[in-house]
Amino acid sequence: MQATSTKKRTALWLCVTALFMALNVVMSSFGVPVPGGHLYMNDIIICTAAMLLDPLAAFMVGGVGAFLGDLFFYPTPMFVSLATHGLQAIVISVCSHYILKKHPVLASGIGVTIGAVIMVVGYSLGRAFIYSTPEYALLKLPYQILQAVVGAVVGMILYWKCGIRKLWSSKLMPQKTCPER
Repeated sequence: MQATSTKKRTALWLCVTALFMALNVVMSSFGVPVPGGHLYMNDIIICTAAMLLDPLAAFMVGGVGAFLGDLFFYPTPMFVSLATHGLQAIVISVCSHYILKKHPVLASGIGVTIGAVIMVVGYSLGRAFIYSTPEYALLKLPYQILQAVVGAVVGMILYWKCGIRKLWSSKLMPQKTCPER
């Protein structure tokens, strides 16, 4: 019975990770036009998935999902996306699951805040390196900050206020497994 439970959780883990990764690819493939560039909404998916999933799955969703989105549509910063969004997702997941267990909302808030800083710094340094000009990175800095803040706030709202956490814990990952018939 234990092996069956492990197989079901592994299949569920794989399916949910793949679903969030596909959402990340879609959300990183187009952006909301703003003066001077585009604002991408994939940080919402990354923050929500990282709070929900374990660090490995969070890395897959954040890093590999953003990498694939860039690979398909704009490959220049794909390795920056892999490292930056991957590290962002790991930090959010670790903070959400392993620190301040008696205050999970605060732990998630700390995680998305640190994740937002990682994203802004990582993309600023990555852009300065890829495009060989720190001025370009400074030009995009306000948009990176806006993207990080929107992703963190909307991700927290989706996870804590819209019922994703409750649905995950009550319906998709029940504590007791039913015996097989």
